Amino acid sequence: MAGVRLVLVTGLSGSGKSTVANCFEDLAYYCVDNLPLSLLRELLRDPRDHVSGNAPIAVVTDVRAPGFAAKFPQIVAGIDRTRVDASLLFLEASDDVLVRRFSETRRPHPLAADRPPLDAIQEERRLLAGLRAAADRVIDTSDLSIHELRQSIFEDYAQGERAVRGPMVFLESFGFKHGIPKGADLLFDTRFLPNPYFRPELRELSGRDAPVVEFLEGQEEFVELARRIEELLLYLRPRFERDNRAYLTVAIGCTGGRHRSVAMVERLRERFARQEWPVRVNHRDVER
Repeated sequence: MAGVRLVLVTGLSGSGKSTVANCFEDLAYYCVDNLPLSLLRELLRDPRDHVSGNAPIAVVTDVRAPGFAAKFPQIVAGIDRTRVDASLLFLEASDDVLVRRFSETRRPHPLAADRPPLDAIQEERRLLAGLRAAADRVIDTSDLSIHELRQSIFEDYAQGERAVRGPMVFLESFGFKHGIPKGADLLFDTRFLPNPYFRPELRELSGRDAPVVEFLEGQEEFVELARRIEELLLYLRPRFERDNRAYLTVAIGCTGGRHRSVAMVERLRERFARQEWPVRVNHRDVER
């Protein structure tokens, strides 16, 4: 049986390890950052004793851990490759770029103490030279934007559903009278459509109930709007995927968030399920 997939992420301070950790989280890896080396050794003996499920694992560790330069290579050498499918990712950047990054963030280098950042950077580079040489993948982030670094990580380490199916699509219905949802990438207003609320027999129902759906599906504008939103998302989603977005949030509103927006979200859910998109739905205000 194949071992647990595990990526050990290390490298020079300021080279982008935090950004890379976020990328692995977006790729549904179980991520651990700055774990003490004694606990890391225990984790690597058999990760499934400590991490449930089948998710791959990413561990970020560096010179913040006492004795890292001497102890970490020994830990890597001691990994049981029949249990753990481990790879080592090393991040680096040029001295001048790292000096600039520490200056911009105003954070101290872990090895700086009472010496200039450049001296600490060069000392760290010397200490980690052996690890760099042993790495399965080395990424120089000197000239990479955050988006380019994400692209590199996604190309090399995406697997399974996230690798082939693209970003998760969140569809959320809401009522404008209760406020617009925060964090929506796209927002659509359905208040121009005929309102089932004004039909006494439909008022207490919701957009998930067949009589309401039948009423709205009989409205040409409802069907046309659904078609246009679907076409727009079919166009946009691959472009969000190209930008390595982990999710796309689409908010659809009506007055109260009970009828028109709910029915529209359910219709889109059905359409995108046929495309085998990963879709999640939230009807924020349907019970209000």
